[in-house]
Amino acid sequence: MFPRNQWYVAGLSSELQDKPVARTLLGKPVVLFRGPSGEAAALEDRCCHRQLPLSYGTLEDGGIRCGYHGLLFGPDGKCLEIPGQEKIPSKAFVKPYIVQERNQIVWIWIGQTDDTAPDCEPPEYAVHDNPKYQFKGGLFHYEAPYQLIHDNLLDLSHLGYVHLKTIGGNARLHMSAPTRVEGEGDTVRVVRWMKESAPPPTYTAAWPYKGLIDRWQEIEFNLSYLAIWTGATDAGTEDLADPARGGFHMRGFHGITPETETTSHYFWTIASNSHPDCDDNFPTVYEQTKNTFAEDKVIIEAQYKNMLQFDNPACVDIHVDAGANRARRIITRLNLQTLEQVAAE
Repeated sequence: MFPRNQWYVAGLSSELQDKPVARTLLGKPVVLFRGPSGEAAALEDRCCHRQLPLSYGTLEDGGIRCGYHGLLFGPDGKCLEIPGQEKIPSKAFVKPYIVQERNQIVWIWIGQTDDTAPDCEPPEYAVHDNPKYQFKGGLFHYEAPYQLIHDNLLDLSHLGYVHLKTIGGNARLHMSAPTRVEGEGDTVRVVRWMKESAPPPTYTAAWPYKGLIDRWQEIEFNLSYLAIWTGATDAGTEDLADPARGGFHMRGFHGITPETETTSHYFWTIASNSHPDCDDNFPTVYEQTKNTFAEDKVIIEAQYKNMLQFDNPACVDIHVDAGANRARRIITRLNLQTLEQVAAE
C-alpha cells in the first residue's frame, strides 16, 4: 500500500541518455526515455505484442522500438510502426505515464486510477538552478522498505556513530542537540543546532574554519522527497536563524520512491558552495557524501534484515524519533485516504 495521487521521483534528468531506463516504481514496471523533442517519457515496460520489456529495445527519433519484433512506440504509447505490416491495430497501444522534468529531476504521477490527472505541478527544488552551488547526484537501490530511509534522514543524531570518517562529529553532542520538530499538512520540519562543536572531516576538507563551529541541520520531509540543508559557520560569527547566513553549505535532495513493499529507490543529489579563497572543494564533498550515503545503506539494509529475522518486533521510541514518527503518521493517513477512495469506487 502506497499513497496515490502523488508525484514521485522517477529519476534524475542526467540518467536519460541514449538508452531506455527500466525501473519499477510503486510496483509498476516502467521504461523511461526521451521522446523526439527531447522530452522525458514513460511507458509501461512491456510490448503489447509478445510482452517483452520495452526496456530491452532501442531508442529512435520516433520513440522506442521493441527488441523482439521491432514494433515502434511513441511517447504517448501509440504504436507507430509494425515492420512488414501496413495496418496498425487500434489495440497496439502501451499505457503511458505522466512525467515532467523540473529542476533536473524527473517526476512521475501515480494516480489512484489510470484516469486520475495531476491536480498540481511537481515539487520545485530550486537549489539545482542556483548558480551559488554546484551539484551532482546518483542512485542507490535498497533492499529495505522506503519508510526506513525516511526514519534515517529525519533523525540525524546517528551521524556521530555511523559517519565517523565524513560528516559525523561528536556523537554525544549529536544526541543531545536542541531539536525543534514542526509540522503542517503533509510536511514535517526538523531543525537542529550544534553550537561550538568540532568540525567533522568533510567540513574541514571543504572550508577553512578557524576552530570550533556553529553547525545547523534543517530537514524538510515531504511524502516523495526530503530536502536537507546542513552546514556551519565559525563559532559565534553568524545567526543560525538567518536564512541568508554564510559559511559552508551542503544542500541535499533525497527522492525516496518505493520499488515494492520491501525495496526502494533512493535518488540523491548534493549541492555545495566553495570558499572564495580556496580551491574548488566540490569533488571532495561529492565523494564523501556518496560514501556517507553508502554507509547509511549498509545500516538500513542490516536493520531490515534483522527485523525480518526477529519477525518485526516492537520498537522502543526515544527522544530523537519525533520527526520520523510524525512522518509515519502522515503516510498512515494518506494510505487510509487511498483505501477510502478505492472503497468508494
